[in-house]
This record gives sequence, C-alpha cells and structure tokens, in this order.
Amino acid sequence: MDYSNKRRQFIKGSALTIASGAFSGLLPRFGNAQSSKIKVGFMLPYSGTYANLGVGIENGFRLFVQEKGGKLAGREIEFIRVDDESDPSKATDNANKLILRDKVDLIVGTVHSGVAMGMVKLTREAGILHIIPNAGAAAATGALCSPNIFRTSFTNWQAIYPLGKHIYSKGQKTAVWVTWKYGAGDEAGEGFKEGYISVGGKVIKELAIPFPSMEFQSVLTEIAFLKPDAVACFFAGAAGAKFIKDYAAAGLKGKIPLYSSFLTDGVLDAVGTDAEGIESTAHYGDSLQIKKDKEFRIAYAKAFKMQPDAFGVQGYDSAQLFAIGLDAVKGDISNKAGMIVAMENAKIDSPRGVWTMSKAHNPVQDIYLRRVVGKENKVIGIAHKALADHARGCKMT
Repeated sequence: MDYSNKRRQFIKGSALTIASGAFSGLLPRFGNAQSSKIKVGFMLPYSGTYANLGVGIENGFRLFVQEKGGKLAGREIEFIRVDDESDPSKATDNANKLILRDKVDLIVGTVHSGVAMGMVKLTREAGILHIIPNAGAAAATGALCSPNIFRTSFTNWQAIYPLGKHIYSKGQKTAVWVTWKYGAGDEAGEGFKEGYISVGGKVIKELAIPFPSMEFQSVLTEIAFLKPDAVACFFAGAAGAKFIKDYAAAGLKGKIPLYSSFLTDGVLDAVGTDAEGIESTAHYGDSLQIKKDKEFRIAYAKAFKMQPDAFGVQGYDSAQLFAIGLDAVKGDISNKAGMIVAMENAKIDSPRGVWTMSKAHNPVQDIYLRRVVGKENKVIGIAHKALADHARGCKMT
C-alpha cells in the first residue's frame, strides 16, 4: 500500500469511527469553533524516577508557545496535565481521561516506552493527533505506526547504535551491557549490540535488573569480576544518577570506562565529579555551536531558572511540529489531513540542529558523541550523520 492511500484511508476511517458513535465522546472536539481554545493534553511522568524528564518536556513545549505570544496559528492553547506515573498498567485509563473526559485536540506523551505503547493503541483507534516527545519504543513508529502518530525524540535503537563503533575504535573489544529489564532497555541493548558486534566487538555478558529498581550492587559486583574493556548501559533520570554514583563508589570509575546514551542527561548537578569523563551518544548535547541552541538555552534558563537538556528540546520541538501543522491549516484543528501532510514534510529548526521527518514519522537526525566535562554533556563530535531508524514493520514506508 502506498503511503498516500494509507493516509486517505486513515482519515476516512477516523471520520466513520466518530460518526458511528464508537468514540462519540470525541465529537465535540472536532466541532469546536475556530475561535475556541485548542486543548493540548500532557500525559507525562510528574512523579517517580522520570519526573524531571516529564517536567523538562512540558517546559520546552510551553516555552515555544510563550515565544509565539501564547497562541499557535492565532488560537489560544489550553494545557491539561495527567501524571502517567511511568506505570503501563494505568496507560489506558490515563489516556482515556484526556481523550474522552477532557476532549483534547493533541496528546503529548510520554517518557516510558511501556506507557507509550498503551497510549498508541488508543490514539491509533481514536484518530487523535499524538506526538511522542521521548519514549523510544520501536513499535510505536514501526508495526503500530499510524498517520496521526509522530515522534520528536529518537528510537531506542537510533540513539545508541553509533556508540558501539566508537567504543571499538578506542581499542575496547569486550563489553558488558547493563540495563533495566523492560522494553526500552531491551531495544537499546539490541541497538548497542548491533553497532558494536558489526565492527568486531564482543558483548561478554548482558545484565539486567527489574524496572524501576535502583539496587545496583549485584551487577556492579559482577562487572568487577568480569573485567570487560568497557561497560555500556541504559538508565535515565534518578536511577541514572544513582548508577553513576554507585559505579564510582564500587571503585570502577577510572578502571573500566562507562558509556551510555542518556545516562548523564539532567543529572550532572546531582552526581558531582562522579560523572566526569563518561562518554555517550545522543541527538543533543551541550556546547553545540548552533545559533538556535544558544537562543533556546538563554530563553529556557530565563523562563524556568534552570538549564535545559535533551528533554526540554524534545518538548520544544513537539510544539514546533504541532505549530507547523496548525499554520498549514490556518488554525483549523478539524483539518487533520492537512495537518498531517504538513507535519510529515516539516523541517524542524531545532536547538539540536535541523532535522526532518521520516515516512514512519521518526526524526532523521544527527547523533552526537558527547563527554561529561564539569556540568556539561559536551559535544565532541558527530557519531552518525542524519541517522534514520529502520522502522521495521511500518506499513506506511
């Protein structure tokens, strides 16, 4: 099936679904007068290990709207928040609060890949515009891809795939992989191994702990026993900070180099010198020599009294993408087909650098190599130019 047919069938199917009454609660949203407010629903973690990530995403989105005078395409924006608690078992109920109770026009969410997958199953069926501002779950833009679902962040594979080649280039030919045992950790592991093994590296052990446990002693003891050339991991938020500190406390810092993708994002103030020298790959970092990034960082710090990170950028770009769709239809949120076309063809002038949207609705973007220097994830090079995810199983490609 070609993509234009897929899009037409989706839009037609969405209209029939609403008309049939299966999602009758959605009808008022599409009937809103153009002068009324557009409702944006944030379904993000506001508690638990990922709380700071959710706040960063919301801050970034709000900052872009503020820069536009509080309106997009001439329409005022109303924000509605739901704490997803990073709990996949609550994903359906929480998403339905926004879709059926609050009748939002756009859902922005979320961080946790398991929660995102629960959301995607609902938003595909309801036909509501859905922007994923962080969760890297492959299926969301792979087997479950849909014209109304876009990602503005990365896939779990994309962010870490280039890391293996970098580690091997430093003469580190054996590695241990460690993560939480959940979907995002599994997918990041596959990305790391694909990149590392393809150039000759050997993963001598894969270690995992239950999500969201932060008890790392057993895996650190095993790493010390195995003595690999390098350790690569996938943790984030408060758990990332604790892993960094525990790794240093176990005497491994300075003996076995530690690598990751997002381990050091948003935690450098909390970990002090324990993170110094950690290298990582990601789609954003500090000290980028990009005019847009310098402007963004100044504006974010002024608005929120803190420095931005990748999560703030992802929220900011989510708002940019939504605005491009709204501008194309002159604020007529009911013209979903027109919005989708514009969003698919968007070129986002991002703090991370200009990026475009793949046919599967993933960012095609540069992945940077970064090193912790003081309180910065300092960009020291480009690990991979314009990397696109495989989007395996997506019928739109």
